[in-house]
Amino acid sequence: MASSEDILGGAVHHHAQDAAAAWVPLSLTLVEYPKGDLIGMLLALISLMPFAVLAGFITLIIFRRDLHTIAFLGGVTGNEIVNFLLKHTIQEARPMRRDVLYSEYGMPSTHAQFMWFFAAYMTLFVLIRLHQSNNSTISERFWRVLIIAVCIASAGLVTYSRIYLQYHSHSQVLCGAVIGTILGIVWFIVVHLVLTPFFPVIVSWKLSEYLLLRDTTLIPNILWFEYTNVRTEARARSRKLVSMKSQ
Repeated sequence: MASSEDILGGAVHHHAQDAAAAWVPLSLTLVEYPKGDLIGMLLALISLMPFAVLAGFITLIIFRRDLHTIAFLGGVTGNEIVNFLLKHTIQEARPMRRDVLYSEYGMPSTHAQFMWFFAAYMTLFVLIRLHQSNNSTISERFWRVLIIAVCIASAGLVTYSRIYLQYHSHSQVLCGAVIGTILGIVWFIVVHLVLTPFFPVIVSWKLSEYLLLRDTTLIPNILWFEYTNVRTEARARSRKLVSMKSQ
């Protein structure tokens, strides 16, 4: 006959199991790699690149308030929604090649779709939206090629990391890459041909003035523009300050 301690212990153990079952892991940045595998560790770090891109978007929007950046982020958000819908429609499991219980579906790969959307959009942005002059220097052309190469290489490395770390199959990352590329091209066309003509109207709204939203579409080199304007304003204020002190 079971003692009261055995019954109580069994009840406590059963309650602990129920409590544990009620907890659901939310691992947004958890990436595992084989112990002692330096390449795996490097690829695990590289696979976190989408979070760095998102942090960059948020930082740019807060400090620059550019409509095109906001539209770009809107496309990224739409791309993630499409990925979520596809995953829960296809419902294909991730490759179970190690002792890990995945709580998410794997088709298509979110990381691959995100990075190839970003790479496709940035490539078209550099080739089409960045204003090119007939007198463009070798340095300017170099930076354009470098930006495109870095975006494509980053997308490729993140895609490969998902296979190497056994989070996705070849078909899952390939599907994500193709869908992300297509959506990136489509969204760039929408922004370039449909949304951009409305940017001057949007920045004229009172709400846009309150939020300090801006449209830099027609400015060829925004970094040089801001540099020269800040330098000119600083010199003007410096001369004004000197003249006030001399009076």
